[in-house]
Amino acid sequence: MARFTQAELQTYYGASVPDLLPADDQPLRLLFVGINPGLWTAATQTHFAHPLNRFYPAIFRAGITTRPIDASAGMTEADRDYFRARGIGFSNIVHRATAKASELTPAELRDGGAELFSLVTRRLATQKDPAVVAIAGITAYRTAFNRPKAKQGRQPEPLAGSELWVVPNPSGLNAHETVPTLAAAYAEPARAAGIL
Repeated sequence: MARFTQAELQTYYGASVPDLLPADDQPLRLLFVGINPGLWTAATQTHFAHPLNRFYPAIFRAGITTRPIDASAGMTEADRDYFRARGIGFSNIVHRATAKASELTPAELRDGGAELFSLVTRRLATQKDPAVVAIAGITAYRTAFNRPKAKQGRQPEPLAGSELWVVPNPSGLNAHETVPTLAAAYAEPARAAGIL
C-alpha cells in the first residue's frame, strides 16, 4: 500500500484524475461516477483509491469483479484493462480533488452534472446499447441535477438516454454503509447493465 504524509496529500488539492473508460469502439456498459476525487485518489490517479474506501471490496463481494483489486497504491495497467474489457468505466461529477466532498460548491456540482451529461451523450452516440450510470452519492446527485427530493435507487428519468441509478457513497466517511450493504446496492445497476 502506498503511504503519503499529510503534507504530500495537500499538494494534490485541485488535481484531477482522468476518466477510466473503454476505448471508443468498445461498449461502455456500466459507468460508476464518484462525487469528486479525494486527495489520495488524486495522488494515485485511481478512482476510489483511499485505503478506507469500501468500493473495491463491495464490487468484488457483489460479483462485479471476479478478483479482488487493491487500488490503494493505484491500479496496474492490467487492472485498468480488466475494467475496460468488462465494459466498466469510472468518472466523477466534479474533477477537482479536495479533502472532503463538502468543499465543493453547488455551482461546481451543477457544472459537473452538465459535463457528465455531455460525456454520457458522447459515449452513447458511438454504441447501440445504452449504458447504465451509477452515481455514488445522493446529496451530490440532488444538487448536481436539481433533484432535491431524489432517493437512492433507480431514477425515474434517464441520464442522456442511459438508465440512471443513485447508489451509496463508499467513502469511509459514510458510516451508515457496510461492504455488504454497498455490495447489494451496487449489484442492482450491474444487473441492469448485464454485468451480473
